[in-house]
Amino acid sequence: MNISPNLIRILTVDDHALLREGIAALVNAEPDMKLVAEASNGEEAIEKFRSHRPDVTLMDLQMPGLNGIEAINRIQSEFPNARIIVLTTYTGDVQVLRALKAGARGYILKGHVHRELLEAIRAVHAGQKRIPPEIAAELADHATDDELTLREIDVLRLIAAGNANKLIADRLSIGEATVKGHITNILSKLGASDRTHAVTIGLTRGIIELHTPQK
Repeated sequence: MNISPNLIRILTVDDHALLREGIAALVNAEPDMKLVAEASNGEEAIEKFRSHRPDVTLMDLQMPGLNGIEAINRIQSEFPNARIIVLTTYTGDVQVLRALKAGARGYILKGHVHRELLEAIRAVHAGQKRIPPEIAAELADHATDDELTLREIDVLRLIAAGNANKLIADRLSIGEATVKGHITNILSKLGASDRTHAVTIGLTRGIIELHTPQK
């Protein structure tokens, strides 16, 4: 079947089939849009992008295997003009920044898909960027914050996994005093009152993620 050159051709990437079906129904009901492909993980997204060269890609962030941000990086390195909109449940400013730095041009919360998706697709296709006001406000709130170093993020991740300082020191091959120094810095940078508070902030802002073990 030939697709009109005037249609906005869309690839949707999400590991939840129900969400993909909902987006397909929403998109295909529009006279100026057509869903041309679907993918359920990052690796598949790259393959489908190469095959179909969509005008706009809708990308989830949290997927098994290759996640959304890694997939965006890979697609952008191969196709610098790719127009990608992130669809996610995460409002954390660090997640948003990672996605934008990777090359995403839009960011939509899944709860707002019915209200915002079609307008965002048209805007991004036209060369604009689209970030919801509440996410823009979150970015602005933390714009002047000191970023955690990669090592501090490692320490915070290990704290979140329930490790005591000695275990963290062993895992990272550093001294316990060094771990304590990193924790002091983490609490200060995040404005956290204790380790648990720091983990909560880290998860909320998308600095770290909780990984459930594979079955």
